[in-house]
Amino acid sequence: MRLTPLPIPLSHSRFQTNPTMHAYRSHTCGALRASDAGSNVRLSGWVHRKRDHGGLLFIDLRDHYGLTQLVLHPETPGFEIVERVRAESVIRVDGEVVLREAGTVNANLPTGEIEVRVKAVEVLSEAAELPLPVFGEPEYPEEIRLKHRYLDLRRETLHRNIVLRSKVISSIRRRMVDQGFLEYQTPILTASSPEGARDFLVPSRLHPGKFYALPQAPQQFKQLLMVSGFDRYFQIAPCFRDEDLRADRSLEFYQLDVEMSFVTQEDVFAAIEPVMHGVFEEFADGKAVDLYPFVRIPYREAIAKYGTDKPDLRNPIEMQDVSEHFRDGGFGLFNKILAADAKNAVWAIPGPKGGSRAFCDRMNSWAQGEGQPGLGYIFWSDDQGGWGGPIAKNLGAEATDALMKAVGLGQGDACFFAAGDPAVFHKFAGNARTKLGQDLGLISEDVFRFCWIVDFPMFEWSEEEKKVDFSHNPFSMPQGELEALNTKDPLDVLAYQYDIVCNGYELCSGAIRNHKAEIMLKAFEIAGYDASVVEEQFGGMLNAFRFGAPPHGGLAPGIDRIVMLLAGQTAIREVIAFPLNQQGEDLLMNAPTEAQERQLKDVHIRTALPIKV
Repeated sequence: MRLTPLPIPLSHSRFQTNPTMHAYRSHTCGALRASDAGSNVRLSGWVHRKRDHGGLLFIDLRDHYGLTQLVLHPETPGFEIVERVRAESVIRVDGEVVLREAGTVNANLPTGEIEVRVKAVEVLSEAAELPLPVFGEPEYPEEIRLKHRYLDLRRETLHRNIVLRSKVISSIRRRMVDQGFLEYQTPILTASSPEGARDFLVPSRLHPGKFYALPQAPQQFKQLLMVSGFDRYFQIAPCFRDEDLRADRSLEFYQLDVEMSFVTQEDVFAAIEPVMHGVFEEFADGKAVDLYPFVRIPYREAIAKYGTDKPDLRNPIEMQDVSEHFRDGGFGLFNKILAADAKNAVWAIPGPKGGSRAFCDRMNSWAQGEGQPGLGYIFWSDDQGGWGGPIAKNLGAEATDALMKAVGLGQGDACFFAAGDPAVFHKFAGNARTKLGQDLGLISEDVFRFCWIVDFPMFEWSEEEKKVDFSHNPFSMPQGELEALNTKDPLDVLAYQYDIVCNGYELCSGAIRNHKAEIMLKAFEIAGYDASVVEEQFGGMLNAFRFGAPPHGGLAPGIDRIVMLLAGQTAIREVIAFPLNQQGEDLLMNAPTEAQERQLKDVHIRTALPIKV
């Protein structure tokens, strides 16, 4: 941003505002260049840093757009005042743009070829002693950063992240509109919906004892828009989920909510892939971005190869089922585990270039720290000129060679093993794969790797409730539709459900929707919901389906996680202007707070706090 400079008459006795010039600035602090040398300018901003060089005072003046170096001589009007003000005070200066001497040019700063020789200065707002520094961005406790977020947001990295967020959202909107999508808004005050987390409830003043819910997602409304005859919907939608917090999750978040009519799963993929690829390519800052179409990985294959349905494909390690190499073999423990139950298995987790006893012992210690009894391994022993470790010793050289050749390993490598019920150990095995990728330096840091996880199971067994329940989205269309629900074991029914995963982070979930009332009622019946309950909770959508509903589907990529990845962060709090802390508290605004008695009376509520033990 560059503003047209205007001539400025200056007074040495006091700061005077020239009526022909803007009251605060003729240029921003990131605008001036060598071509502006000789111009009289006016700048306003924050004192970023001060340096006293033998009578000359140098100030880095900062605003939203950048930094400009100021030079003040002792005879400059206001010099004594500025000399005393603290960093982060706000000042206005008039001065002349001059070229820096060759040895003092700062090539890393857009304004680094010039400085402003100040002729007049005024303090617009003096800063008190800072609770945390802005310059230099040293590590500081999160509690202090969030309590004084307005200062934290002045720091370069966080400020840049929030600007990036705005640009990413703008890019997404443009790309969606270019593909024929239109943006519609859906209600914030709505009814409860089973999206997999607790609702935030809002008591009704007009309807005593009844509550609204903040939307976990605009799921039912976007489907109703399709039933209403709209075709391609999107919205940058706020969502609210009362769930436990972690680095990549918040109680409130934004998503690119998308729905389309008369589409198959492949149509949804074809619509969103150019958007995701384009946004990441635009803001990748030199990193490579996977071309589309993105690779498709069935859910069960993802679990078997990577131990997770959120695989980081930058890590080349793929696990394998090597049970047959141990069945009736020489390693008694694994043979016993395999014989105990038909569903048990032994998985190999390759460790290329990890072939040393010291490294394997470290991995074993790590596994014990994860609550495991240990982590079996085979490694290449230079001392023995072959494979070493207890497993290799028991298997014998020939069987060990065959095993290691099967998993693609050779001299200098190692292999680790997990045994038992894969449904129990797959998560640990996936963590071990990640640990190996990190410790062996196998993960590419300069690329964004995308994949679709497809063919999710429609149902899963809930050990907690001892019943079949939905495993993903209850509004999804089962593959095989009503016939599959009537004839298959529920745990064998797959759904038209899919996730986009990038670098190990789930960016979105989506599905082709169940648009037929009879299929929806049957699916909920299998999950233990009586038809009357479904009619009561989802009657609006069911009735809409009975009056002609198009086949439709969609998805909802998370804005916060997209920006987090593009900003190179690992916590979404670093890309949200005013986030909550890990306890769900807003330390800046002091929320949540206790309600006043009259407020509770208005909404017909009494509090019943838990008894402290």
